[in-house]
This record gives sequence, structure tokens and C-alpha cells, in this order.
Amino acid sequence: MKKLFLPALAVGALLGVSASAQAPAEVTLARIDCGTGAKPTMVAERFTDTFAYKDLALTFTFSCYLIKHGNDYMVWDTGFAPGANPNAPKVGIVERLKEVKVTPEQVKYVGISHFHADHTGQLSPFANATLLIGKGDWDGINSTPPMPGANVAGFKDWMGANARKVEALTLDKDVFGDGTVVVIRTPGHTPGHTALLVRLKSGKSFLLSGDAAHFHENYESNGVPAFNYDRAQTVASMERMKKIAANLNATVIIQHDRRDIDKLPAFPAAAK
Repeated sequence: MKKLFLPALAVGALLGVSASAQAPAEVTLARIDCGTGAKPTMVAERFTDTFAYKDLALTFTFSCYLIKHGNDYMVWDTGFAPGANPNAPKVGIVERLKEVKVTPEQVKYVGISHFHADHTGQLSPFANATLLIGKGDWDGINSTPPMPGANVAGFKDWMGANARKVEALTLDKDVFGDGTVVVIRTPGHTPGHTALLVRLKSGKSFLLSGDAAHFHENYESNGVPAFNYDRAQTVASMERMKKIAANLNATVIIQHDRRDIDKLPAFPAAAK
């Protein structure tokens, strides 16, 4: 009996260790203020190619996000640098991270929805981070001449002889390998545009839009800005986001729409 009983205990202990090792990491999501429009934007002037929205005026917001996965950190989009223009934040992302005792050197990944300046103004401090960016945008930054609208200066630390690590994505990217944080391919606004899916331990899921859509009305009607790279890809990407949101019961956060700010707790608090 003892010979049978002791191995059973050992097997139980091994199973316990295995279950513990495979326990999902805790994931949290926090929004950081990275700028606010100095004045309302008449969205009918540039953000539609079908003469929609008429007299709709919206004050855009510029958001950055901090994702904590176990002991690892990821930053999604970096907004404007303080003082860069009237829309820029008064306090930079590095100072905000200090409020939650995170240093730039601790950030493992910096994910960029696309190469425009209002999403890439504070990349430089993240010296140890791997840059995650859609290949279409990365190619646009490195082409001669660069694609119009690409904030090449923002990426200087990831270019040249002593470049930091870059992953130019052609497909979706499961960042931590467990399905909790996934860069979603959503081209159209730019050739390599991406969104970010974050799935929390509580069961809540969030889908961060980048600029796949700029405001609620734009998203709901599949509206396409006149300056987007590809109209058909834009519409297809919004449709994909809607299906992901429906299938996962995910909350879509339109990053430029101030009406979505309260979908996450006020920083330094985070959704868990």
C-alpha cells in the first residue's frame, strides 16, 4: 500500500506544480493622457470621403496605454511629446510611468498602431523595448523618400547601425504567447496599421483602435477619412474589429474619441 500511496502523492505534487506554472499571468490595462486637441475639429473637412458628418465638431484626445503582463510591461502608442504643439500633453509618459513605479528601461515592448506623429512622439525613452510595428508602415518609414505622413524622426533609435530591435509584423502578433495581448492587423489608415486586443483575467476584453476609426460616428458608419491610404482595407479592418468585439464581448476604445476615456479607470488606476 505504501508503495502505491507514495507515488500517488508525488504525482499529485507534480500536477500541482504544473498547474501553477501554467497559471495565466495577471494582465492590467491603463490609459495615459498623451495630449488633447487645443480646439474642436470640424470632422467633415478631412475625416470623410463621402461628405458626411456635416457640422459635427469633436475635440480629439491623444492616448497612450500601459499594459502589465505578469512582471513585463508594454506601452501602446506614445502620443505627442510635451511641448511639441498646442495639442501636446503637459506631462510626458516617462513622468506618468513614475506614478506607478515603472521605468522606461522596464518596458519590454512598444507597440505602435501606425507611424503618424501623434502616436509616435515619445518613443525614444524605451531603450530596451522591442518595437512592434506593421511591416507596411516600417517599409514606409525606410523608403526613399519616406511615405508622406511618416514620423521618421520618431523612429531614429530603431534605425541605422546601432538600431534597437524591431519586429515588422505581417500578421497578428500574440505578444506574450498566451492570447492575452494581441496586435491585430488592421491596414487602411496606413499600409501597416494595427489595433491592440487586451484580454484581462477578470474576463473583460478591450480593443484599442489606433486610427482604424477616429470617432464613434466614423466607426459606426464605416466612414473613411479622405487622407487614408486604402479605402477598401479601412472598411474591411473596421468590419473585422466589429466581429472581434462581438465574438469576445470586447469593449472597443476609439483612441481619439474623448467619449471613450471613461471606459478605463483614471490613471494611475488600471483595469484588471
